[in-house]
Amino acid sequence: MENYLIYWPMLAQILIPLVVLVLNGMRKSKDVRSGNFDREKAAMDNEAWSKATVLTSKNLANQFQFPVIFYVLCIVLANLDAVDKIVLSVAWLFVTARYVHAYVHVSSNYVPVRLRAFILSVLLLFVLFGLTVKSLLAV
Repeated sequence: MENYLIYWPMLAQILIPLVVLVLNGMRKSKDVRSGNFDREKAAMDNEAWSKATVLTSKNLANQFQFPVIFYVLCIVLANLDAVDKIVLSVAWLFVTARYVHAYVHVSSNYVPVRLRAFILSVLLLFVLFGLTVKSLLAV
């Protein structure tokens, strides 16, 4: 299997913070136009914005936590020439779980669903980590 295929789920994952960043900007602009927040406090405290803006801000920060490990593992797997159907499947499942998590986080923020998506993505990250260790040991 071609190693470059691992870059597609990586690009799909990178799209999440880009979309959330735009959404966050739109929500902050709406807050500014409404005037229903304390500008001075908002400059120092993200919680001073509207609930919708806080959700997108928190999700944006979340996109630079576990997904960073995903990127590193994908690059290591590509460099080890270890991309196969199982690795690709796990990578795409991880990204799908992250999309669900992000969508729920910035919309309803219904924690039981968001938590399930989060746990699934973490478990898939552990699987991807195990596949990476296995591939590294085989070198």
